[in-house]
Amino acid sequence: MTGRSGSWKLGTRSLRAGGARCLLIGLFVVFVLVPLYWVFITSIKPSSDYLTVPPVWFPAEPTIVHYTAALFSYRGLQGLMNSLIVASAATVLSAVMGTMMAYSLARFNTGGQHLAFWVLSQRFLPPVAIVLPIFLLFRGWGLYDTHFGLIIAYTFMTLPLSVWMMYAYFRQLPRSLEDAALVDGLSRWQAFWMVAVPLAAPGVAAAAVFVFIAVWTEFFFALILTSRYAFTLPTIFRAFLGFQGAQYGEACALATTSLVPSIFLGMLVQRHLVRGLTLGALRG
Repeated sequence: MTGRSGSWKLGTRSLRAGGARCLLIGLFVVFVLVPLYWVFITSIKPSSDYLTVPPVWFPAEPTIVHYTAALFSYRGLQGLMNSLIVASAATVLSAVMGTMMAYSLARFNTGGQHLAFWVLSQRFLPPVAIVLPIFLLFRGWGLYDTHFGLIIAYTFMTLPLSVWMMYAYFRQLPRSLEDAALVDGLSRWQAFWMVAVPLAAPGVAAAAVFVFIAVWTEFFFALILTSRYAFTLPTIFRAFLGFQGAQYGEACALATTSLVPSIFLGMLVQRHLVRGLTLGALRG
């Protein structure tokens, strides 16, 4: 009887655990996937199906007219290209500079523990407190409404995040491999690029994904520092709210288009991303 009772309790616990997992998956689908599906469906609905009751979940006559209008009539294609240029360049610069800074802080304790915290503290400043000085500098230096100016702004805006993430990751790497490389005749610079950086690839990938998403979705700096030529994708959404009402189809079409690069990047570095986030979070 005792054996049967124990087996029954174990089966009940397994059933409850399975039910809890199904409930969590269901909540995930409702709160994450359903809104994404609704945005996509709205982007291919005819305008007459936006506010119908009951709502249309499967449009009978899908259309791509909203994508055409968003990408061409509202200059969404130019904004998409500008965002790709700015986000890619800022991500590469932030990852390269952040890797070197994080390695220096982790291995040589450059500036002591206070310097690492000071680097992170730059993120504590609200953007509105620094955007006006940057705007005045860019106007004086001829960097206003240019790709280069926006890349510089985003690089230094995201650098503290990439430094802090990779600093925690470098502290988890064993020094013995770098010491062995130095004994074999490599210079400190060669040991860094040939040993430390490949080992830290998951951390670099995780930081790069976060930086790319931060730049890709940033609105405030792009709104203030650009005008007619270097505007990015997020700034176009304000054009969909006008005196004639909200352009739901065009807004959802542009939102769906803007998701593609982030999803593609996440899938590309998925193998490194999970390991980079887990190891980078374990300090001490």
